[in-house]
Amino acid sequence: MRAERIRPVLVAVALLGLTMTACGDQTEAGQRARRDPYAAVEDLPEALAPDGTTIVVGDPRRMPVHVYEDMRCPVCREVEVTGAGASLLEMTLGKEVRTEYTLSSGLDGRLGGTGSKKAVNALRAALEQGRFAEYRAVLLRNQPQENGDGYTDALLLEAASHVDGLRGPAFDSAVAEMRYADFAEKSQKAYEAAGAPVLPAVDINGRRLPETQSDVLLVKDFLPVLVDGYR
Repeated sequence: MRAERIRPVLVAVALLGLTMTACGDQTEAGQRARRDPYAAVEDLPEALAPDGTTIVVGDPRRMPVHVYEDMRCPVCREVEVTGAGASLLEMTLGKEVRTEYTLSSGLDGRLGGTGSKKAVNALRAALEQGRFAEYRAVLLRNQPQENGDGYTDALLLEAASHVDGLRGPAFDSAVAEMRYADFAEKSQKAYEAAGAPVLPAVDINGRRLPETQSDVLLVKDFLPVLVDGYR
């Protein structure tokens, strides 16, 4: 996993190249009226794709931004909290893109414990309640230290208490019983089948953002330019 800080020169080069290819699209995008945007994250439609592992958030008719992440990945947290996460949510709410997720649990093997698998299981349970997007954000913002066991049942349930309408017998028992353990295993296999990209990674409109450019995800407001460059 990448743990290094942003490489300013690389980011500047990526910004220049994509801005040049997308400048016309930027003008068009700036003039494009948002059609009936979703009012808030809790209004976003959520569904499990036919492949059985991809979680789809937002208007399914829109261009996909596919995110690969592990809940124990500190760079994934950084992207969500201070990087491109806010822009991706805004674009999803505005029906400019739909967001897709493939959840890895591979860090359990590297760091020890079962926290990633438990988090994936809990996120799948949250999807059943229509609260995946909200819960995912809460989990990343409350990510435990790498040197611990990761997400415990107690932490997962406490985090769920901050998402309206999520806690209840169905969700709580799914967390305690690892009801979606099979989903976690299949999701990890889907991540591996996708080439096991360095986390976090994104496919934009079916095209993988090169690993050498992925530090742009740590830049807060660049995602709209990046997406327009891949249209």
